[in-house]
Amino acid sequence: QVQLVESGGGLVQPGGSPRLSCATSGFIFSDNDMRWFRQAPGKQREFVARITGGGITYYGDSVKGRFTISRDNAKNTVYLQMNSLKPEDTAVHYCNVYLKADYWGQGTPVTVSS
Repeated sequence: QVQLVESGGGLVQPGGSPRLSCATSGFIFSDNDMRWFRQAPGKQREFVARITGGGITYYGDSVKGRFTISRDNAKNTVYLQMNSLKPEDTAVHYCNVYLKADYWGQGTPVTVSS
């Protein structure tokens, strides 16, 4: 079955640069677009970034220029490099793939605080 497992979150100081990973299984990774979303406390889930199977990338306005999405098709893994973090980036970050339905990982929390 489809599995998405995020890792790499935690407590980060403002200006920090963590990298999130999402290891996947159960589908043909290289054929599918992958997405990152996030949900801050008390807010709706927000689109962060998308990468197509061919490597074309798209970003939400709030992270454009600071975050970079990438993928390693040999490892069936998608990454989110986060730079210049701000307290407002505090959220649970989720990996997503759409395969006739949305599949989500369990999420990895990122807390930006000094």
